[in-house]
Amino acid sequence: MMRLPRFEYRAPRSVQEAATMLAEEGPSGMLLAGGTDLLPNMKRRQQVPRTVIGLRGVPELRASSNGSGLRLGAGLTLNELCRDPRVEKLYPALFQAAVQVATGQLRNMATLGGNLCLDTRCNYYDQNYEWRKAIDFCMKKDGETCWVAPSSSKCLAVSSTDVAPALMALGGIVRLVAADGEREVAVKDLYQNDGIHYLTRRREEILTDVLLEPSAGWRSTYWKLRRRGSFDFPVLSVAAAAHFDGDEVTEARVVLGAVASQPLACDEASAFLVGKQLTDDVIQEAAGLASKVGRPMDNTDFLLHWRKRVIGEFTRYALRELRGEDMTEDRVRIARHQLAAVP
Repeated sequence: MMRLPRFEYRAPRSVQEAATMLAEEGPSGMLLAGGTDLLPNMKRRQQVPRTVIGLRGVPELRASSNGSGLRLGAGLTLNELCRDPRVEKLYPALFQAAVQVATGQLRNMATLGGNLCLDTRCNYYDQNYEWRKAIDFCMKKDGETCWVAPSSSKCLAVSSTDVAPALMALGGIVRLVAADGEREVAVKDLYQNDGIHYLTRRREEILTDVLLEPSAGWRSTYWKLRRRGSFDFPVLSVAAAAHFDGDEVTEARVVLGAVASQPLACDEASAFLVGKQLTDDVIQEAAGLASKVGRPMDNTDFLLHWRKRVIGEFTRYALRELRGEDMTEDRVRIARHQLAAVP
């Protein structure tokens, strides 16, 4: 049985109190929201904070509101997010991403902010302490070598967040609060391609809100590849959003997840779609451009060459859905998910 290490637990009642605690604790303090990522990591001794600052009792983090778009508190559980009719109707890519995370039981605990800040994963890193010690640890924790690519100068652990690619496609913004101030950052700028330092969020900052722009004229979708029909992390995801004027695309964003240490924006494919209708030829060309961006490594499930090949296929599925096709049967057959509403 893997047991948690000893730690002190602190329970702030406001964002500002939590930010003050985080600043006081320094590198030895870590935030706990739902705990579905941090607690298993602590059991495997991947992260061993001296102090855990629990955010469950901060009501500000579980609020949502309408404005010119939609504001979502980072402390909302993924099931709370999926039950929000505004999310399902106006921002379907976010609903589809959230409802495919893990299982219903875990989504009752896992939070929007926690999934955005999800630790990067790897076949060599996500093992217990004894297993990792037996191979001489890895660069991400206690070692010097990235076992995915031993000659690499940086960690190649893969980004496995589901909601981040969806929010990037939707043009989302996050609010980051520290004891000495706050700032807003586009979701696309929250990440960098480094398996260890994968977030641009500073250690003393708390991700408190997600801000979404108005959805009028936009369509969006999210497709996820995993071995099983539930529970598993993505080994490839494609999020796509497009703004339409009639049948013509006036703006587009295509984003790949789980193929690098950060979600990857397919800028060339997105730009190619602008000013065009989503004909079969246009979709085929855009999918080819998207597949050039993804370079999967041998750090997760399935053969990397096959994961590379299906990037184009999943991009085509996503763009066909944006075109207006009913992809329900394809989702069940290929992605093994029916996207049922959360009761």
